Order: sequence, then structure tokens, then C-alpha cells
Amino acid sequence: MKYHPDKNPGDKVAEEKFREASEAYQILSDSDNRAKYDRFGHDAFGQGAGGFGGDFGGFEDMFSDIFSSFFGGAGGFGGGGSRGQAGRDLRYNLEVEFEEAVFGVEKEISIKRDELCETCSGSGAAEGSSPETCTQCAGKGQVGIQQGFFTIARTCPVCAGSGQIVKNPCGTCSGRGKKSVQSKLQVKVPAGIDHGQQLKMREEGEAGTGGGPSGDLYVQILVKKHPVFERHDNDLLCDIPVNYSAVALGAEIDVPTLEGQARVKIPAGTPSGKIFRLKDKGVPILGTSQTRRGDLHVRVHVHVPKKVGDEQKKLLEELRSLDGDVPSEEEKGFFDRVKQMFG
Repeated sequence: MKYHPDKNPGDKVAEEKFREASEAYQILSDSDNRAKYDRFGHDAFGQGAGGFGGDFGGFEDMFSDIFSSFFGGAGGFGGGGSRGQAGRDLRYNLEVEFEEAVFGVEKEISIKRDELCETCSGSGAAEGSSPETCTQCAGKGQVGIQQGFFTIARTCPVCAGSGQIVKNPCGTCSGRGKKSVQSKLQVKVPAGIDHGQQLKMREEGEAGTGGGPSGDLYVQILVKKHPVFERHDNDLLCDIPVNYSAVALGAEIDVPTLEGQARVKIPAGTPSGKIFRLKDKGVPILGTSQTRRGDLHVRVHVHVPKKVGDEQKKLLEELRSLDGDVPSEEEKGFFDRVKQMFG
């Protein structure tokens, strides 16, 4: 367009550039010409070898090809007729329980969408009649507007691109060919799906027009939080409170999993915050049919009671007297580091 003759009247340089663009397009758009150019270069297209002369027809063809790709034509405006249009895609937010996302579930949902009218089978015409070819665009669904030596395609304003006119509309859909209905669908939620991921259900969106395909339905999964487990990819984290005697003396405790209780051995002297791993007790890896799973990480925390009974208080006092003022090895190490900081 920069070197278009209409924009540069009398400009020989622009005319030459425009001619070069036209010739380049004719070479690149034809497989035989492209092969000749790859072998012999520009000499293969001289005046004596069937060159392109001086017309701008190649550039006009280029615009025609570009617009036909935009508007669905077949080689310009010469034929092919109108094409059906795909229906709109739809989205649905589906909330599931934590365990349902982990192990998978099938849910029934209800969505409002446009479906083909059963009375007229999507034609929009009343029984005993049929749509007529639009006389404005001759059924192509688009009309051409002349701009200089090339033509621009526009959607036909009479038939709105359908190529047909419904003179006797269907009483059920008022000539739309579609009607809005509340549809129920079954959604299979796969095991291991995570919060925010979405499922694509092909052609479960709104119906197309003119024989076009239906749109797709995108179901976004919203997973409820669990009161005990925290998910990290395919692993689970669970915080377990334990009393002082359990971590000091060692013990076996029951911990929850998604499939019941499990026993975990706590060695004597276990520090608060220690994490124990239960292999293959996490979330199934999506797409593996639950054959591969993450792990469950159990983190123990020493529980300090806010109130203690008289007997407990007496025993703790005895323990404190036995500990005396002798610091533990951990305390010694900490105080040594503090001394180094302050010289």
C-alpha cells in the first residue's frame, strides 16, 4: 500500500517498487515459479522467458487471496457460496470437594445454551417452506466493494452473511434456526485435577449456523479447601500436634490420610517441625489412572497446653528441678553463636 500507484501519482520510483512487489508475489505464490527462481534466480523470469511484463495483475491477485482467506471465499469472489459459522464457546465454573478432585468424580451440570430448533431443523423457515437465496449477494454471504483496481469483500448487509433470506419464519424459533434451552450434561472430572484447571468438552457449546459446528464448553474446576490437608502439586502436607512426652520419649501416633488412618513412629528426641514422609499417600498424577501418586508429608508440632492440672503441674516442676540450670547441647550452641556475634 505504501507504493500503491493511486497514492503516488507520477512517482516512477514508487511505480517500480510496486511492480517488484507484484512480480515477487507471482514467483512466491506459484510452486513452479518458486522452483525456477531457486535454480536460476531472477534471470528465469526475463522478458524472453515468459516474464510478467508490466501489468499489476499479480498484486491484485495477492489482495484477492488475502481477502478470500479472511472471508472464506474460494479464489476471490467467484464461487464457493457462504459457509456455516461455528457456534459460540461457553464457560462453566464447577465446584468440587477436595476428595472428588483427588480421586475423580462424575458430575451433572445444567447450562443454558442455543440449540438447533427441532421444528425447522435449524433452517429458520416454517414447515412447507425453505430459505431463499439472497439476491443481494447471490448466496455468497458477501458483497464486493471496488477500491481502485481491486475489490474488498464485505459481509452482505441483507442476509448478514448467511447467503439466504427467510421470508416465512418458523413459529418456534422466529426464524433464528435456534432456540435457547436448559441442557443437562455429565462431566467426568479426572483424578488428580487441581484448582483452576479446566476441561474442554468439544461441541458442547452453542449450536452453529448454516451447518457450522457447535462451539466448545470449557469447564473450570474450583476445588474446595480441606480442613486437614494442604495440597502442593501432587504432594499433601498435614500438621499434627503431639505432646512433649511423645517427642521426648518417642511414640507411635495415628495420622490421617485420604484413605484412612496410618501409623507413624516418632523417634525419641524428635524436634518440633520435623517432617515425616508417607510414600504414595498423596494425590494421583493427572492422566495416570491413579497408578502414580505424590507423597503425604506429616509435620509434627509440640503441643503446649494453655492450662495444666495439678498433677501435671507437679510432675513438670519435678522435671524442671531435674533439668536444673544445666543448658542442653542446643542451648550451648546457640549461646556460643551469640557470643561470637558480640565479641
